[in-house]
Amino acid sequence: MKSFGAVCKMELKLFMRDFFSFFFALVFPVAMLLLFGSIFGNAPVSDGAEVRMMDICVPAYCVMVTGVTGLMSLPLTLAGYKERKIYKRFDATPVGKRAVMLAQVLANLLMTLAGILILLAAGRLIYRIEMKGGFLPVFLCILLSTAAMFSMGFLFTAVGRDMKGTTLLCYFFYFIMLFLSGATMPDMLFPDSVKKISAFLPMTYAVDLMQGVSGGDSLGSHGTELLVLGAVTVVCTVVGAGFYRRKDWA
Repeated sequence: MKSFGAVCKMELKLFMRDFFSFFFALVFPVAMLLLFGSIFGNAPVSDGAEVRMMDICVPAYCVMVTGVTGLMSLPLTLAGYKERKIYKRFDATPVGKRAVMLAQVLANLLMTLAGILILLAAGRLIYRIEMKGGFLPVFLCILLSTAAMFSMGFLFTAVGRDMKGTTLLCYFFYFIMLFLSGATMPDMLFPDSVKKISAFLPMTYAVDLMQGVSGGDSLGSHGTELLVLGAVTVVCTVVGAGFYRRKDWA
């Protein structure tokens, strides 16, 4: 346990030293909050509506954080360690490669939660956002969204032949989902053609789930979102594990 704690501490330090991961997980969502807040303010989304713009944007930005860590930071770290044969080196130590991989997942999860907490605090302080959903339902939504994004990143690392291939997959799917899922701009502003495309993106369901539950909906009223995200998590994890075993990558 002591050695695992040391590995976790090391992975957290490496995350903080990686400018890309640090900036897009902890700084960029707050920058988006300030940018769109300066444009829309926290006025009602329409005349007479009770829902305010920042109240629906901030939950979407929370999903953005899970996308950064799950589709960019974690898979690219895994791919880098794989390509440099670092896991095989750890296999020759008492720690083992599985502990290192688990530490990477834990470090990225902690940084995901940290990024979301910073974002929620900024939203509350600057725009007085309201989270009508209970702590536990919202937290469960965050964990499920994170699990779905992490599993997709895991699959991309398994499928990618090398660091370049993994990077291409991660960048391609991350930026498509980032801009077409409603994670940056509210989907109510999308034309119908874009909404049809967004229906095929897992991040869309994460955004809908977070916005709904944080707005006071019960988890049970979002069965479709729960089913899709759960299926993505299971399928990507199982398929990714199959590719890993087949390629004997580490």
